[in-house]
Amino acid sequence: MIAISPPVRRQSLVLGLLALLLFIAGVYQQTVIGFDSRFVLFAQEMLRHGPSVFPTSYGQPYADYSAVSTLFIWLLSLPFGQINSLTAWLPSAIAAAVIVALMYRLLAPYSPRWALLSIALMLLTSTFVSETRAVSQDLILAAVAFAVFYLGYAADHFGARRRWLLIFVLLLLGFGVRGPIGLVVPTGMLCSYFLLNRQWQRLFGFGLSAALLLTVCVGAVLWLAETVGGPDFMHDVVRMQFLGRMDGSEGVSGSLYYFTSSLGNYALAYPLALLALAAVWLTNPRQAGPELRLLQYCTAAALIVMVGLSIPQAKKARYLLPMLPMAAIIAAYPFQVVQGRMFAGLRGFMEGVWLLTPVLLGVLLLVAHRRFPEELPSITGILIFLAALQAIAVATFFRPRWRAQLLALCSVLALWSVYIVVFEPVERRLYDTQSFSRDAFALVQKDPAPLVMHGMGKDAKAIKFMVNIEQDLQPVFTESAQELESIQGPAWLMMDRLYYNALKGTPLGNLEPALSGRFDKNDFVLLHLLKP
Repeated sequence: MIAISPPVRRQSLVLGLLALLLFIAGVYQQTVIGFDSRFVLFAQEMLRHGPSVFPTSYGQPYADYSAVSTLFIWLLSLPFGQINSLTAWLPSAIAAAVIVALMYRLLAPYSPRWALLSIALMLLTSTFVSETRAVSQDLILAAVAFAVFYLGYAADHFGARRRWLLIFVLLLLGFGVRGPIGLVVPTGMLCSYFLLNRQWQRLFGFGLSAALLLTVCVGAVLWLAETVGGPDFMHDVVRMQFLGRMDGSEGVSGSLYYFTSSLGNYALAYPLALLALAAVWLTNPRQAGPELRLLQYCTAAALIVMVGLSIPQAKKARYLLPMLPMAAIIAAYPFQVVQGRMFAGLRGFMEGVWLLTPVLLGVLLLVAHRRFPEELPSITGILIFLAALQAIAVATFFRPRWRAQLLALCSVLALWSVYIVVFEPVERRLYDTQSFSRDAFALVQKDPAPLVMHGMGKDAKAIKFMVNIEQDLQPVFTESAQELESIQGPAWLMMDRLYYNALKGTPLGNLEPALSGRFDKNDFVLLHLLKP
């Protein structure tokens, strides 16, 4: 049994804090785009009307989520008096920082290098980068699941107390954030550990306790749903949080979707983890030391997440985030093994990728700048920074002792700087909804009349408009041309320019737009229909 030393504890806290600073760098007062709009709108309405069991949109409870993650954003926003990108993203960033700290605390007693390189591989995964700088319930679930796994492992191997109460609190948090899947995933990961250890009493005791907790939680949610919104709302909760994900009504993907798509969505960690496992299997080590045993625990935990999440028909790349820390640990295992040609080859490949990351990103930026000069007006500063990182990486390559760690650090800094300084601002300009929304609403306020949103979807593009309005609003929604033609003035009509062009030759199509502009990467118009 290995005890976690005080220096390791301090180092894990420092790494977690440094990671948190990286994750929130430059996020304050960024515009809200994409999927974040839904959760920011939930938090805005909670800030206006107070906490609730379910988040609300347009003043009505929303069935697909509980309000736990929205409560986090609401609490962080109270000192500011408003929702901003920092308070919206901070729960995700804190969850990611917790994973970093726990990964180091799990691996550093065996090898600080293994710990640092595992963290680096996780930080170099595109899905992790994008979800860290967003409102991500799945990243919070990943932190909960990894914490549960760590607590189970630390009790047996680091002499830590067996914190069953904390584990069940984390399961409740997982359910509150992500519904049933938020309790099942961490339970499965810890059960896989008990299974490999043949701790049958703990396996069945914990599994049955978690199943009972899940039953109680589901019953409580359904009772609360019926109390809040009646039987119809309760049925919506059942459909959206339970049946919809299982029966394919919310999307269908193949059974092997996670096993194949992760080669890209979770590169480099996932494909390198497969290669590392192949190397372990082919070399057939004679003695299963604690490091190899930990590798087996991580493999089982990752596998049970991938298999378990493959059962529901609805699948999305971000759902698999609880698997990523395990994949990163497995992928970095070659740096823990001294002997073996395959492990040496994997180490050389990873070091080569890390060495070339700054220059490859610089080349990509130059090509992108040449093709899209308007979207990338100035990249001189970031190119200088990448050149400096490349020089450090080249100099580091000839220092074997710290080569892998410093190369990985340069690679991480290169990727995150390009994402924060270049990719993120470009993405937010392309998918901006704030400018058009505020200009349109200013016209509506100047000459008050109902706002009609045509073909925007109450739960789709309309939310991207609502999130930019600093007050409650109840628009009128239309989908067909017949519904639109039945609208009587005075009214304001907002629609995609394609819909407007299709109305040419009709009374509405002959109206001159009061406002034209870009909205979520599309051309939109605002029409003013006067009273007949």
